[in-house]
Order: sequence, then C-alpha cells, then structure tokens
Amino acid sequence: MAIAAPWSRLERIVFLAVCLATLFFALLTPPFQAPDENQHYMKALALSQGHVVTEVHGDRIGAELPRAAVDLHAVDFPTEPDGQRHRYDKTMIERAWAADAARPGTRFAEFPNVASYAPTLYAPGAVGLAIGDALGLPRIGAFYAGRIVNALTALLLLVAALRLIPFGRMALLGTALLPTFCYQIGSLSPDAVINGVGFLGLALALRIGFMAPDRASIAATLITAPLLALAKGVYLPLMAAGLRWPARFTLSRNVLILGTMLLGAVIFAVWMKANGGSQALYHITSRKTGESVLTAPLAQQLAVILADPAGYARILASSIVERAPVYALQIVGRFGWNAILLPLLAYPLALLMLGSAVLSGSAARFSLGQRLWWLAIALGTALLIETAMYLTGTPLGADYVQGTQGRYFLPLLPLVLLALMPADPLRGARLLCVGAGLALLIIAILSAWDSFWVHGFVTADGMPPHSSITRALLLPSPRW
Repeated sequence: MAIAAPWSRLERIVFLAVCLATLFFALLTPPFQAPDENQHYMKALALSQGHVVTEVHGDRIGAELPRAAVDLHAVDFPTEPDGQRHRYDKTMIERAWAADAARPGTRFAEFPNVASYAPTLYAPGAVGLAIGDALGLPRIGAFYAGRIVNALTALLLLVAALRLIPFGRMALLGTALLPTFCYQIGSLSPDAVINGVGFLGLALALRIGFMAPDRASIAATLITAPLLALAKGVYLPLMAAGLRWPARFTLSRNVLILGTMLLGAVIFAVWMKANGGSQALYHITSRKTGESVLTAPLAQQLAVILADPAGYARILASSIVERAPVYALQIVGRFGWNAILLPLLAYPLALLMLGSAVLSGSAARFSLGQRLWWLAIALGTALLIETAMYLTGTPLGADYVQGTQGRYFLPLLPLVLLALMPADPLRGARLLCVGAGLALLIIAILSAWDSFWVHGFVTADGMPPHSSITRALLLPSPRW
C-alpha cells in the first residue's frame, strides 16, 4: 500500500505528545470518571466473558458478571451526583486492589444505555480485561489494563490514518491534540474505536478518491467501512468525503466508495437484527426540567418527526443554537462526567491551535465545490447525530434534543479543518499549532491532576459559579 509523504519533525513531536497525554489520562483519571465508563466497563467485561449479545431479565438489560467487578463501581468508585465534593487518593486504589476476596459470586449488571452497541466497539477493552485476568490482577488492575489496551488501539488506528491520508495531515493531528480526544481514548469508552476508525475511514476514502487506489487500500476500505458503520451508523457518511465532483474522470472510484458504504450499511442492519432489533429504554435527567424522564421508543419518536417535519426542524435548530456553546467546551475539554472545565483561557488557546492547523495548509488544491461538499457531509452527519439522539435518548415528543455531547463531533472535525485549509501553508503556522497544542495538553493534564487528586470537584453540569474572573481564566473550574 502506498504511503503519504514522510512525517516532519513537528508532526512526530505532536504524535508523541498525543501518545503521552493519552497514557497519562488513562492512569491519572480515576475509575469511571469518563462519561458512562461504568456501563462501558460492564459491556466490555461481558464481552470478555463470552456475552456477545446482552441479556434481558424482565425490565433489566445487561449480563451476569462477577460481583467484585460490579462493586468496583457501586461501592469503591460510585459516580452518582450527590452535590458533595469528591477527591481521590491512593488509599482508595489500595482498598479496591484488596477488595475482591470479600466479594465472591456474581450479580446481574445493568447497562441499558449501551446494550445495542456492537461488540467491535468493546473488543480492545475486552482484550485488555482478559489480559488482566490472565495475569491474575484484581478487578481494578484489569480495569486499568483494559484502558491501556483501548488507548493503544486508538493510537494505532491514528497512526494508520496519519500514514494513509494523502494530504492535510495536520487536520488529523490538530483534532488529536484536543484534550477531549486524549481523555476519551484513554478510558474504556468506545470513543477510542469510534474516533480511530472514523479517522481511518476518512483517510482511506480520501486516498481512494484522490489517488490511484491499489488492492491493499481497497481491501482496507472494505474492512473499515463496516467497522465504521458498526461503531455508529451515523458516521458512515464520512466516507463520502472521497467522492469527487464532477465524476466523469473518477466514476469507478465513486462507485467503489459508494459500494463500501452500502456494505457497511448492510452489515450494520444485520447486526441490529441479530441483536434483536430492540431498543433499551432508560431514565435520564431532563435538561429542561431537571426531572427523571424515560427515553422514547424509537418507532413512536420517529412518528413524531414524520407527523410534523417542519416542527422537528425547528426543534433541531433551536437545540443546536442553545447547545452550541456547550458543544464547543466539550469538544475542547470538559473532564469527569462533563463536570470539570479547564481554565477559560484554554478554550481560545484551542481555537488558536485549530486555526493554525488550518493555516498549515493541505499541500493540495481543491475546487470550491469540493470544499463545500466536505462541509455539507460534516453538517449532514452532525444533523444525523442530533436526530439519532432525539430518536433514542430524548423523551417522547420533547421540544428539545437530549444527550448530545460535543465529543460526538470529533470524528467530523478533521473534515471541517480540511475543507478550510489553503493549499499552501502560512509561514510559522505549523510551529504555532504545535506550540499551542502542547501548551493546551499541559494545561489539561495539570487541571485533571489538581481536580481529581488535589482539590476535588463537585459533579454538576452547566457553568459553575465563580467569585473571580482571574481565577476562572487561569484555574480549572473546581478552583473557582
């Protein structure tokens, strides 16, 4: 398989920084302090023990798992918001390390939010957990082994994407420098696979569309498209980035890309059918009322949209406008269960980093139509993400979209940056991008260390109150 241009020294520095930050977050972040990591852990553990499809016990959805594993979250590291300040210390790890012997037997573990997710999303974490078991580690030791294998998988996928993308490598590296990217792939979250496969699918689609495809790249695309669809079907349109307009000279390549996307869609449909085709309903806290509400059955929510498409379009538009500032903060970095904000100066620093990544240039020229096509794909995929959350994560007939998080848009960001890149770099842009990105990661690491292990934090959504603008600008939100 042909490889893109050799990496520059700055690009190698950026990738090394991403690797170090990711592994640092994997070890620094307390157990279950990534969003829904408790459920992701149970799903990965179930897969490691041979449960490919989740079990249904009455109104409970999950699997029978070792009690020691279930209590690791329920007893040792609970995450339910209680309005209290939480601060972790090494004695908590030591107690959990020695607790397994007093917790024999099994318990039924529920993970309804992730019940329908494909096992491919959890395979790396499951392998890590199995390795931990094989080494005789306690449950918390195996938990960290699962995190590390999950992180290494995402980094390997990132390497593959960086080597294969035919132009605009800084679009991928700029996204990878965001603290949220490193934080999420350094957890047991399936974001490790979603982001990695999303980057790889985009790189392969661009390679086929803009370079002479060889057998290896075609074979890799035929494997990656189904993996991307199984990651989350809404991301499959990313591969349409390889389509070129007008197509009179590239018709066969367009057909190949569309064919792989169709294959991915079919395999996704087969998995959903094999998984029972059912949706697991679960309770959420309404972001409008603060009350506990039940998510809607997909068919009934879809009927709401079809009954009044214009009304749904208004809901979509108002939700995006209302939540856009939150998405921006979460895309850059908001740790814990969206509880810990970085110092506010970190967010314009991230904008500077992404802007200079754009000005680093793509080393390739594209028509305005091609750039608009890429932006249309990114926008359309973003609307699909919002619609998927309305269908599966929002109360029936609600006038808002519930549950969308900024990190869901990370796989789209490289395509947006690429669409904005000039062909030729602005002098000094790459150096500025790397400098701003490294500073951002250092700020994020120090913020996580201080908030989790030194000062403590309170799990609460929204903008925390602050008594000093200076503190808000220079310190993480628990210090405000």
